[in-house]
Amino acid sequence: MSVASHEAAPYYFVPGPSKWPLVGSVAMLFFMVGLSSIINDGDYGIYSFALGAVILTYMFVGWFAAVIHESETGQYNHRVDASFRWSMGWFIFSEVMFFAGFFGALFYARVIAMPWLGDLDHKAFLWPDFAAQWPNVGPAGVVESFKTMGPFWIPTINTALLLASGVTLTIAHHALREDHRERVLVWLGATVVLGFIFLGFQMYEYMHAYSDLNLKLSSGIFGSTFYLLTGFHGFHVTLGAIMLLVIWFRVLKGHFKPQSHFAFEGAAWYWHFVDVVWLGLYVVVYWI
Repeated sequence: MSVASHEAAPYYFVPGPSKWPLVGSVAMLFFMVGLSSIINDGDYGIYSFALGAVILTYMFVGWFAAVIHESETGQYNHRVDASFRWSMGWFIFSEVMFFAGFFGALFYARVIAMPWLGDLDHKAFLWPDFAAQWPNVGPAGVVESFKTMGPFWIPTINTALLLASGVTLTIAHHALREDHRERVLVWLGATVVLGFIFLGFQMYEYMHAYSDLNLKLSSGIFGSTFYLLTGFHGFHVTLGAIMLLVIWFRVLKGHFKPQSHFAFEGAAWYWHFVDVVWLGLYVVVYWI
């Protein structure tokens, strides 16, 4: 192939051999063994889980640092950018399916299973004082009585916080496209702060639910779906806030261009997805 034809050929950056996938696999091994041990009251679980978390954090820091270096040294072009966008899009789609499973479990238990159980002869098949109502505390003595969490006021405040964070993030994105970096730092910083305030309120909500409402993960199907949905959402808010915080430091260091800043856009997509999921949670879990 001649030099001219080689230069005209489509260019796509392919990284060399990397240790990071292996490091991540080792981390997940310790992580999952530890988590399984904790669930089954094993003695070593917390140590294996902590070691896995440390190794996983090391992998994330090192791998993303390598990707950032490749990006900032100009090794990516529009073809690589398109791959990143497709990858992030499919990742968010997988997250949609993840939450759809938990929303589906809640829908099935509340709308399908509960009315169906109400059609049975509960004295013959269930327990004598069964009532097909939501939430259900199960057979007497199995599930402690509890109160449900209403929409006021913490969930409503958290909804306002996340909606406001979506606005501030959009302003920051427009500022980056216009190359106003000071405005980017201000509005993106505001987004991160709003996210962590949301998490603070959620922690307070959980303490209130446990101590005042006796609402626990073991509180029947209501308690399990409530904490799985809100807890996993809180975990995603934590990840999103960390992602945006990293982007904030990158902006501070002068990274990104007005025409090319997929890392910012990918984190923004993720944050807006988290916002949308919370709106569904707010309506289905707290209101209906």
